Amino acid sequence: MTTVYIGSGAGFAGDRIDAGVAVVETLKQRDGPRYLIYEVMGERTLAMAQRIKMDDPDLGYSPYLERYLPRVLEACAEHGVRIVANLGNANPVAGAKRVHQIAEDLGVEGLRVAVVHGDNLLEFMTADEIAAIPTIEGISIAGKELVAANAYLGARPVAAALALDVDVVLVGRTTDAALVLGPLIHEFGWAEDDWAHLAAGTLAGHLLECGGQVTGGYFCDPGFKDVPGMDDLGFPIAEIKGSGDFVITKAENTGGLVTKATVTEQILYEVHDPAAYLTPDVSLDITGVTLEDAGENRIAVRGAQGKPPPETLKATISADGGWLGESELTYAGPNALARARLAADIVKARCERNGVAELMRVEVIGTGAVFDNDASERQRGTNMPKDGEFRLRAAVRTNDKDIAQYVNDEVLSLFCSGPAAGGGYRCSITGQVNTASILVPRGPVEAHTRTEEILP
Repeated sequence: MTTVYIGSGAGFAGDRIDAGVAVVETLKQRDGPRYLIYEVMGERTLAMAQRIKMDDPDLGYSPYLERYLPRVLEACAEHGVRIVANLGNANPVAGAKRVHQIAEDLGVEGLRVAVVHGDNLLEFMTADEIAAIPTIEGISIAGKELVAANAYLGARPVAAALALDVDVVLVGRTTDAALVLGPLIHEFGWAEDDWAHLAAGTLAGHLLECGGQVTGGYFCDPGFKDVPGMDDLGFPIAEIKGSGDFVITKAENTGGLVTKATVTEQILYEVHDPAAYLTPDVSLDITGVTLEDAGENRIAVRGAQGKPPPETLKATISADGGWLGESELTYAGPNALARARLAADIVKARCERNGVAELMRVEVIGTGAVFDNDASERQRGTNMPKDGEFRLRAAVRTNDKDIAQYVNDEVLSLFCSGPAAGGGYRCSITGQVNTASILVPRGPVEAHTRTEEILP
């Protein structure tokens, strides 16, 4: 029986750049179809990419494309490891052209690249039509400028792209699991109503989608859940059979671990209803899933069940969220806590005096600030040592960039106009995007979905 091998090279944009190298080293030793996925897209990642594309139509693909692929592209091409990735972000076509350039620089000849289109709702819906759809979660975008609107596509377009006999497939917004399920549909020919197999493939994708989380990365909690070799964490590989049964393991000669516990945590990650994990391809039921040790760092997964998917697709709409100004200053040594708290009071008072009414937070990090409210009421009641090291942080969310700069300047002014011995000032002003989720009919979206090969 054929076994398909699929490894993960990244679980988010900014994941370890070299993790995919060890995965490819392992994959190239296997017999059978082999794939490497890169899952680097989040809702805000895509929205920011859309903004970049508006300014430059040759950009909008993930900037990490240029960091991940040069490390693995030559080996993948040489050994027949196909790459499926959402590195296309808001502009898969431009991303594909950049892949061809990277291949040329590496001396890789004959590389074929395909893209998947259709997730961008703004290509066939107006902003007013999209804004009129009720949101199901997220921040209200009423009255805000729409930046992007992208539906979550399923795995069928990925399979269609692979049918073009290409080496690399770049997608925009699909479900994360589609990066794995698409190759499995392509290899095994699973039908659109083959719910059990589609469920198994979706579960395999769910286990791979976050990279090192399933091999001990996010699992690790020193002294409670120890994981060896975290500095060389091995990324996961799934070995999937046509029956839908599969084994989760990791790249050879690497750190990390794969156990029932690590796999269980990842199975439950972001699952609202274990009996109905909704995707465009299938409603996944994990309540009957079983895990079995299949050797060192090898867990066999069975028992996924599926039902028909919903008639709607989830879509993320993104709107201009104004600006976030952040600035920090450290106070250390004797009486540092009192100095940091006084600095916070000064910043608050001056901002109020100068009419800053935006959403603002001034806190002292190291005093329970993460668990506090915007008024910093909790930290005042904590019994913290007076001496030590504390970091003042001021942040403001505003539609006026000048106000963000003003708050940052107030923190900067503490060097000479605040308590003694502040240091280590850092500041930033970043554009923000508000996101919300809606449900759209799948018919119109799927009618606009297409795949095509992009030539050099």
